[in-house]
Amino acid sequence: MIGHGRAARVPLRFFVATFAWSWVVWSPFVLAGLGVLPFDEDLRSLLTTPAVMLGAFGPAFGACLAVWTQGGRAALAPFLRRFLSLRFGWRAWLAMFGVLGAVNVVAWYVPELFGAERAPMLLPSVFVFPVWWLLMVFFGGGQEEVGWRGYVLEPLEERFGLWGGNVVLGVVWSVWHVPLWFIPGTSQASMPFVAFTIGLVGLSFFFSWLMKAAGDRPLAGLMVHGTSNALIPLFPTIAMDADASQARWWLHQVLLLVVGAAFLSRVRRTKGVEAGR
Repeated sequence: MIGHGRAARVPLRFFVATFAWSWVVWSPFVLAGLGVLPFDEDLRSLLTTPAVMLGAFGPAFGACLAVWTQGGRAALAPFLRRFLSLRFGWRAWLAMFGVLGAVNVVAWYVPELFGAERAPMLLPSVFVFPVWWLLMVFFGGGQEEVGWRGYVLEPLEERFGLWGGNVVLGVVWSVWHVPLWFIPGTSQASMPFVAFTIGLVGLSFFFSWLMKAAGDRPLAGLMVHGTSNALIPLFPTIAMDADASQARWWLHQVLLLVVGAAFLSRVRRTKGVEAGR
């Protein structure tokens, strides 16, 4: 538990700081993608990935700033120490790889039964997956969880209830990504936004369950988010083409919603979590 006395309040300073950091970092590349800002093509291609990764630290920045401004410098160290525990329990570890892996494999393979061509793995070799996974955990999306599940999940669930809090977080999480649709070369540029939002609400459900299964240890949030992102090029469900039908992606995102809702419903039955917590 975070315990900063903000149970019934939405931490607006967190959201303001989070969006400000990320959108300011991404804005030159958005303006270049829209043709508003001159940007050498080769230089833009070189800097896009580092900029996207740097912008993804927005939720971590927002969380640290909120903790610091609310509790002073002395509150920051205990907040960050919460991210050092790996004692998640076997259920969390198994679900992290087993459930998300199964969802990815189903969404990747099932379209082949209806005549779709196989989508080839995008990693150079399966043997690089452990290194790729670590990169995704700490730099490729997992770092967002310092803010999303490590800081703001609890007050949102307390304010809006278990289900409402995660719907709000999923939608905000999706909107936060919006600038990436206007940056050439990002995977989001090829994703249907509605499907993406459906998937993030589903992941919010699943990540919330996993956090609770892991004893509210927030490092589990980083790892499950990194795992989710790392699996996509292993079993590709997104075609990097804005004109593609993206049937695999739609299937993938709907499955995430269904599976996430199934797991979050177990929290209500087994933990007795009520709407107002």
